[in-house]
Amino acid sequence: MDEVIHQSTRLRIMTALQALRKDEWIEFVRLKALLGASDGNLGAHLETLSRAAYVEIDKQIAGKKPLTRIRSTSAGRAAYRQHVAQLRALLDM
Repeated sequence: MDEVIHQSTRLRIMTALQALRKDEWIEFVRLKALLGASDGNLGAHLETLSRAAYVEIDKQIAGKKPLTRIRSTSAGRAAYRQHVAQLRALLDM
């Protein structure tokens, strides 16, 4: 099991990112709303996923407002698929 992904909030983040096309980004505020997470909680989990090279985080200024976008990396997508396969194998035992 991938301990980085296995934590429930990070698993939910990766699941949401898997629903996107591989080159598609999601805004931080949209992801936060989908998960019902706080800014700090989501930010901390995204940092963990980023350190593992599972997500890319892009920070910009749009007008006068900060804009943070997230997408999964190829390594993150592969790790997620592997993790889900392991979960399914456990369920099939």
